[in-house]
Amino acid sequence: MEVIQINTLKDLKKAARQFIQLIGNNRVFAFYGSMGAGKTTFIKAICIELGVNENITSPTFSLVNEYITGDSRSLYHFDCYRLKNLREAYDIGADEYFYSGELCFVEWPEKIEELLPPETVNVTIRVLSNESREVIINP
Repeated sequence: MEVIQINTLKDLKKAARQFIQLIGNNRVFAFYGSMGAGKTTFIKAICIELGVNENITSPTFSLVNEYITGDSRSLYHFDCYRLKNLREAYDIGADEYFYSGELCFVEWPEKIEELLPPETVNVTIRVLSNESREVIINP
């Protein structure tokens, strides 16, 4: 287990860099946290540090956004909040993304846990105060 502290928004870039150093060969990351905990904000910071030049937004309505990193690799960002059932995840091909070998960041993974690969890394973002967060990474 690794813990990354974010005391203010100014620490976000440094925290994203720390997270990237921990990625290793892992490809699928399940981001847990309450509404407003900062899951999308943290994923956006990671994407920026990975060299994504596109506008990074929450895939709330599209369910999945694809970005291209600085080393020309695909990165998939999922928001499963609106999924009503596992069938909808299958319909968008979520399982194919998860086994693509590309980075996958999944918000609201509770909705599709049965579909996630066994080697998925769980990332929990805990709200400590208005700006302060704790990112807990459990491989």
